[in-house]
Amino acid sequence: MVTYILDSSAILRYLDDEAGSERVSEIIKSHLAGKCEAILSALHWGEIAGTTCKIHGRQAMDLVLSRLSAFGLEIVAADADRAVRASLIKLKTEIPYGDAFGVELASDAGERVFVTADFDFKPASRHVKIEFLPGK
Repeated sequence: MVTYILDSSAILRYLDDEAGSERVSEIIKSHLAGKCEAILSALHWGEIAGTTCKIHGRQAMDLVLSRLSAFGLEIVAADADRAVRASLIKLKTEIPYGDAFGVELASDAGERVFVTADFDFKPASRHVKIEFLPGK
């Protein structure tokens, strides 16, 4: 079974109904139907919370996080081992450290696809499979 790792840009595109939102919706629907797994790093979860709060306020943030939680997406904590692996990915790819946590999740065993709207992840495509959502 495929595991999709969604980053904050993918989820924010979905929430804002922007380019690529239909693809993220397909992944979430497949996840709800038990046809795939959908996960994200706790760091990306925090970015979603912070961005939503900054733009729309705390009440909207709480509503969005509640809505996303209802989808049963697994939020993977950043433990010490993952933090070290993410730092090594950052060194190899020169992507931001927080973003490296998503790539680190995609590097776990099994069929995994990292989904993002951020083309700054391009250097990481040498190490993991990345599905880039269309530009705005």
